[in-house]
Amino acid sequence: MENNEKHHIVSYRSYFVILLLLLLFTFMSIAITQIELGSYNVAGALLLATIKSGLVLYFFMHLKFDKPYLKLMVGFVMAVFIAVIVITFFDYYYR
Repeated sequence: MENNEKHHIVSYRSYFVILLLLLLFTFMSIAITQIELGSYNVAGALLLATIKSGLVLYFFMHLKFDKPYLKLMVGFVMAVFIAVIVITFFDYYYR
């Protein structure tokens, strides 16, 4: 059985930078709870969580090196997720 897959090597520096970014966004999401933004607190926290999950998907789960159709599928799932969140916010806002 022959393995024709290409292996990719990611440097430790790249992982370290992504780790620092994830820590920064985590501390920002903690700090956003201390700031009174009214109804934008939840939206800000969700935005930071989306950015963090995107970084994890792209780098740590190696979506960066996957085939284009897999990126398209993940993008579609993220678009559906964002649509559900937006619809939920509209439902909550107009009640």
